[in-house]
Amino acid sequence: MMPRPARWLMVLALVLWAGAALRDGANRWIDATQLPPVLTETGVEIRDRNGALLRAYQVGDGIWRLAPGAVDSGFTRMLIRYEDKRFADHAGVDPLAMLRAAGQALWYRRPVSGGSTLTMQVARLIEDGPTGRWAGKLRQIRVALALERRLDKQRILALYLTHAPYGGNLEGVRAAALAWFGKEPHRLTPAQSALLVALPQAPEARRPDRHPRAARAARDRVLHRMLAQGVLSGEAMQAALGEAIPQAQRPFPLLAPHLADRLRAADPAARRHDVTLDAGLQSRFEDLLAKAALEAGGRLSAALMVVDHRSGEIFASVGSAGYSAERQGFVDMTRALRSPGSTLKPFVYGLAFDQGLAHPDTLILDSPVMFGRYAPRNFDGEFRGELRVREALQLSLNIPVVRLTDDLGPVRLMAALRRGGATPRLPGGTPGLAIALGGVGLTLQDLVQLYAGLAQGGQGPLLRHALGEAAQPAGRLFSPSAAWQVGDILAGLAPPPGARRGVLAYKTGTSYGHRDAWAVGFDGAHVIGVWLGRADGTPVPGAFGGDLAAPVLFEAFGRLKPAFDPLPPPPPDTLILPTAELPLPLQRYRPRGAVFEVEPDAPQLLFPPDGAVLTTDGGPVTVKLRGGQAPFTLLANGRPLATGIFVREFDVPSPGSGFATLIVLDARGRASRAELRLE
Repeated sequence: MMPRPARWLMVLALVLWAGAALRDGANRWIDATQLPPVLTETGVEIRDRNGALLRAYQVGDGIWRLAPGAVDSGFTRMLIRYEDKRFADHAGVDPLAMLRAAGQALWYRRPVSGGSTLTMQVARLIEDGPTGRWAGKLRQIRVALALERRLDKQRILALYLTHAPYGGNLEGVRAAALAWFGKEPHRLTPAQSALLVALPQAPEARRPDRHPRAARAARDRVLHRMLAQGVLSGEAMQAALGEAIPQAQRPFPLLAPHLADRLRAADPAARRHDVTLDAGLQSRFEDLLAKAALEAGGRLSAALMVVDHRSGEIFASVGSAGYSAERQGFVDMTRALRSPGSTLKPFVYGLAFDQGLAHPDTLILDSPVMFGRYAPRNFDGEFRGELRVREALQLSLNIPVVRLTDDLGPVRLMAALRRGGATPRLPGGTPGLAIALGGVGLTLQDLVQLYAGLAQGGQGPLLRHALGEAAQPAGRLFSPSAAWQVGDILAGLAPPPGARRGVLAYKTGTSYGHRDAWAVGFDGAHVIGVWLGRADGTPVPGAFGGDLAAPVLFEAFGRLKPAFDPLPPPPPDTLILPTAELPLPLQRYRPRGAVFEVEPDAPQLLFPPDGAVLTTDGGPVTVKLRGGQAPFTLLANGRPLATGIFVREFDVPSPGSGFATLIVLDARGRASRAELRLE
C-alpha cells in the first residue's frame, strides 16, 4: 500500500496539473465528467401563516434533510473562513491548501489539516464516495472542477448546507439547527454557529448528546480561530465559550399533523405547503384539548377549529387530543361525520324568521304532538306549554323546532345547509323531521362553516387553509336581520360558571346516545367549534355538550385573544318589538297552512302576481290588494316592509334586486303571497 505522504504528494501533483492545465485535453476531461444528481430530495414542510414550521417529513431513507432556506450570515462567514478561505476565488480546487496539507503531512508524518475545498466536500457528499484513497480523492477533484463550471458559488454552498452530516440521521444545517437548538438557522448565536461548523468534520465522534466534551472542544477551536482571524471580538468569543452544549436532540415540530398528512397526500410532489394556521395558536389549542380529554377521561378524544369568520381563514385545526394510537388519535375528528345534536336548531329558527313564520318573541307551543308516527320529545321529557321562541331556542327544546321544521320542510333546511357550505349526509335517502335534532351527518368543519355564515349576517366566506388563496363566499343561509336575531338569542345563553355573559353567541349539542358533545360559538371576529367524544362512535354515558364542550369553548376564546370582539348591532330593518306589539300573525305561531288558509273574504294579492318579473330600477313597487280586513301588513322575505296600511293600492320601497317573497297579512291574520323576481 502506498505510504500516506506519498499519496498526498500524488494528489498534490494531480491538483497542480488540473488547476494549471488549460490544454484542450484537460478541459475535455473536466467537461466529460458525469455528475451525480444535484437536485436533492428534501423533506416536505408545512409552514404557518408567518413561515414558522408546523411539521416536517423525513426523506425516503429516514434522513432529516430540509431545504436550507435563510441561514445566519455569521454562520456562513465562520464556515468559509474555517473550511475554505479562498472559496470565492478558486475553481473547485485550492492548490495552496493542498500544498499546505501535503507539507504538513510530510513534516509530521500524519495528516494535520485537510486540503479539501467546500466544493470538493460537496462532491464527496453528493456522491457519498470514499475520501482516503487517492482514486477517491482524484474523483472528488474532477467532480469539484466540473461543479464549478456548471454551478455558481451560491448553488454549491447551498448543496453543502443541504448535505453536510450532523450526526445520526441529520443532514444539512437547517435540520441540525432545529434538532440541536430548536430554532431556524437564521437565528443562530456565534456559539451555535461554531458547533455547526465543527460537527460535519466528525459528525458521530462529536455528537453533543453522546460526546459532549469532544463537541465542546471542537466548537471552542472554531471560536478561537475566528478570534484570531478577526471574525469575532474577544468579548463575543468569551460569551460564546460560556454557552452550554445541547444535551439531547429536540423533536421536530409536529403541529396540525392531520391537516399536514392530508395536504401531503393531496399533492405528493409539493415540497412546501403554506397554510393560514398560526403555529403559536395551534400549539396552545393542542395543549388545551390534550388537557380537556385527559380530564374528561373515558378514552375520550377531542377536536377543535378556530376560524376568522370575516376572511374564512382557519387559524387552528386540532384533529384529536393527541397524535398517537391512544384514544385513536390518528383519526382526524374535524373531518369525521357525526350527529350534530342540537347545534342545527339555530338554522331552523333563522329560516323561520326569514319566512315570516316566527319572530324571536312569537309565542310557540311546547306540548305533545304527533307528525304521522313521529312523536318528538324534549330532552328532559317535560313540556312547558306556551313560551317565546327566544326561550325555546335557549332551552334547546325539541318540540318547537320540529314544529317549525315541519312547516318549513326538511328539504328546505337541507338546501340551506348545502348553500351555506356544508356537506350534510343522510343515513337514508329522504330528509325527515329528525334532521333538526341531529339526524344528519356533519363534520366539525361543516358546523364551523355554517356558524361562520351565521356570524357574518347569514352569508360567510368558505373556509380555507391555503395561504394566499382568494376568499370565496358561501351561499346565503338567510337574511342579515334573521341572522342577527338568532345570534342575539344565542348571546343570551347562560355561560359556563366563571365565564362572562353576553360576549359570545354559542350553542351546545349532544347527539343521541351521548356519543358526541358539541359547542360552537362566535364573537365579532372569530368562530370556534369544539367536539368531544370517542373516535369509534361508542356512547359516553353522562356526556353533555353544555358540561364537557362549552367550558372548553370559552377557554379556547381566552387562549385566542385577551378580549372578545363585540357582537354586531342589529341591521336597520330588524323588527325589535315585544310580543304584544308584533303584527298579529307573528304574535302566536300557527303552521303555514293555518296562516294561509283561504277564506271567502281573505286578502288577495292582485299585483304583483305570483311568478312575476318586475323591472323597477330600484324604484318603488306598486301593490294592489282585494278583500281582507284593514289594517294590512306587507312582509318582504320575512321582514315588515309596510305596516298599518288601510288602503288596497299603495307603493312600497323595493326590497332589492333578486328573488323576493311578498306576503300580505290582514287584521285577522289571513294572508296572501307571491313569489317574484325584481330587476
